[in-house]
Amino acid sequence: MSFIETEEQKALRQAVAAMAANYGQDYYLEKARAGQHTTELWSEAGKLGFIGVNLPEAYGGGGAGMYELSLVMEEMSANGCALLMMVVSPAINGTIISKFGTEEQKKRWIPGIADGSITMAFAITEPDAGSNSHRITTTARRDGSDWIIKGQKTFISGVDQAQAILVVGRTEDHKTGNLKPALFVIPTDTPGLHWTKIEMELVSPESQFQVFLDDVRVPADALVGSEDAAIAQLFAGLNPERIMGAASAVGMGRFAINKAVDYVKTRQVWKTPIGSHQGLSHPLAQNHIEIELAKLMMQKAATLYDAGDDFGAAEAANMAKYAAGEASVRAVDQAVQSLGGNGLTKEYGIAAAVTASKLARIAPVSREMILNFVAQTSLGLPRSY
Repeated sequence: MSFIETEEQKALRQAVAAMAANYGQDYYLEKARAGQHTTELWSEAGKLGFIGVNLPEAYGGGGAGMYELSLVMEEMSANGCALLMMVVSPAINGTIISKFGTEEQKKRWIPGIADGSITMAFAITEPDAGSNSHRITTTARRDGSDWIIKGQKTFISGVDQAQAILVVGRTEDHKTGNLKPALFVIPTDTPGLHWTKIEMELVSPESQFQVFLDDVRVPADALVGSEDAAIAQLFAGLNPERIMGAASAVGMGRFAINKAVDYVKTRQVWKTPIGSHQGLSHPLAQNHIEIELAKLMMQKAATLYDAGDDFGAAEAANMAKYAAGEASVRAVDQAVQSLGGNGLTKEYGIAAAVTASKLARIAPVSREMILNFVAQTSLGLPRSY
């Protein structure tokens, strides 16, 4: 990696930023507070090729990689309109189906995911499993050539705007012991599949849901990959998830810093703008440094992933997710502090980011679990769980 983006990457960054600026935070928050989806933004991003930039050209994607998709996510977030379903639909699901799906599955799902006409949710988290995926109890049993799936999922993003869900379970023969995931694509109108909304204190157009699978019957071709899949089949989508989480947090940090800088440059209480005072200029400079450092690790993770180094990408992706989450939370907090009372108003639009920034510390993997991973994998320390 040369640390210098190609002309194509620079052009993509500019194009995404220009499109996102046409919508911006006002549009995003207006939709969120009205309980509506950012349908227009999602549709335009899909038509312009931004959503599927990482997916294979043979199935309607852009043929690029996670670097380019994370770039799209970062620029949209930096303009106040990050789309959470980009983490899920093209990054996780699109990657898994592209790598492990049958030819028929790729033809059925990838073109729609790429152009945004299909949104696919991802269901792994369960109420009693949390971060321990080995405790997943959603099971699939054979019934003739069909599968019958039963279980419950929680904190599943965007189910109400999805046409299908990629559900992570285990076959009935593997209810105990190490997880051998079985992945199924289930259309959201399938009988026996229903959900309830989880009320959140997040200002977001994308909601969270509990999903119930009550003996959901799906055909044999709903299974993605092997029914006795290696854990790598599931994790193929989790490194992209962490990279995209880092990209969203980096973008949010940039957004917050820009808001604060614009304000402190012009706000004058004494003889000079308040941005001239080191009590404000130094923290903002520190925020900028931390965001840029996190961005470098995100770019490293994406570069390693695109080069096929899954192990190296896993370490870098987790570190990027951690660094970006921490830096973003601090940047948002400092932006609010820099604006003073105005930082808590709807007019200036930074207060809504306070809760949203915390998401980067919690999901899709908590900062504590990342520290466990780094301690055990990078430092070789004894396992704590």
